Amino acid sequence: MMYIAGMLAVCFMVGLIGVASNPSTYYGAGSLVVAAGVGCGMLVMWGCSFVSIVLLLIYLGGMLVVFAYSVALSSDLFPESWSDRLVGAYFGGYILLVLLLGVVYGEFEGSGLGVSGADSCGLSIIRMDLGGVSLLYHLGGGGLLICGWALLLALFVVLELTRGMVRGGLRAV
Repeated sequence: MMYIAGMLAVCFMVGLIGVASNPSTYYGAGSLVVAAGVGCGMLVMWGCSFVSIVLLLIYLGGMLVVFAYSVALSSDLFPESWSDRLVGAYFGGYILLVLLLGVVYGEFEGSGLGVSGADSCGLSIIRMDLGGVSLLYHLGGGGLLICGWALLLALFVVLELTRGMVRGGLRAV
């Protein structure tokens, strides 16, 4: 079980490094989808299955729409792929940085990867992640509205950044 958790942690870090090292929108969005899927797998390993499925559904339902719009509006005729030297240099540099920070600030022993997801008290088993659902809808209504507004604002910011100098709906790609 710890080997799977360690493998998921390494895959998550490689996915995030893939997002940071690749300037192309296509490969960056693909790396982010992989990192989100592996992150949800890590949450399942820690026992938070409800939070994992909610995160995956929200991500795939909402944020991939933003990436679809940004990929459709970006005019990247020759995207830089994983085989380019500059992308490989960035990827290797980020890997070395992560390894250096791991050596300086602690060991890669994976402490805390085997966290239990259920508290048992007698015959009752209560999931750790289901307790926050009622609080989310009871006390978190304002926070949900603020998060929705922030996501809408992020959509407009991404669309404005990827539009470039071309004004209007019709343009040469």
